[in-house]
Amino acid sequence: MNLDEAQRKKVAAWVAEGLKLSEIQNRIVSELGIRMTYMDVRFLVDDLKLTPKDVERPKPFAGTLTGAGAPPPAGTPSLNQPAAAGLKPAEPPVGGGTVSVSVDQIARPGAVASGKVTFRDGNKAEWHFDQTGRLGLLTERQGYRPPAADLQQFQMALEAELSKIGL
Repeated sequence: MNLDEAQRKKVAAWVAEGLKLSEIQNRIVSELGIRMTYMDVRFLVDDLKLTPKDVERPKPFAGTLTGAGAPPPAGTPSLNQPAAAGLKPAEPPVGGGTVSVSVDQIARPGAVASGKVTFRDGNKAEWHFDQTGRLGLLTERQGYRPPAADLQQFQMALEAELSKIGL
């Protein structure tokens, strides 16, 4: 589909605003009255030598740390607050060490990705990402809360492992 110069400038301005291709497609229909497929819009943007802005992807660890990816029940202490019901966060070991993360070759049912983690104090857990991108953490020891430093190390190790396999 050929656009005149004014229409091309509008499309270029939309790309500069950071709109996604689907949003540009909708605007072409609503403001210019031209129906185009998504692929036509991709070709148009490419022909105009424009590059859509990449939206910063959210970090994979943005979800909650709960058993099944659901919000924790009321009254459950959060990882950032002092424990109220006798569930103390474990202290990091004196000797140091690292958090080790592995990724399952076949994800557990209902999960996009899953695997295992061993924290510096030797406690183990299974982790998984559900279809909505929430992280679930199932610890072997009931009530165990990893130290904040271990959670940070877990997040970085998990991100590295997932990037190795293209996730």
